[in-house]
Amino acid sequence: MAHPKSKISKTRRDKRRTHYKAAEPTLTSCANCAASKLMHRVCPECGFYRGKMAIEKATTV
Repeated sequence: MAHPKSKISKTRRDKRRTHYKAAEPTLTSCANCAASKLMHRVCPECGFYRGKMAIEKATTV
């Protein structure tokens, strides 16, 4: 098994890990109902995608 010749300092280790981070999702507003939604996805509120009805949403009374 391989063994390191010398200890890697915490600073050097952390410099290598600077790019490990979660990206926050890009939100846009729906053109039909102005609700916030993820890009390139059907609006969860009204069911429209690119100006057309994609999913028939049930109306609540």
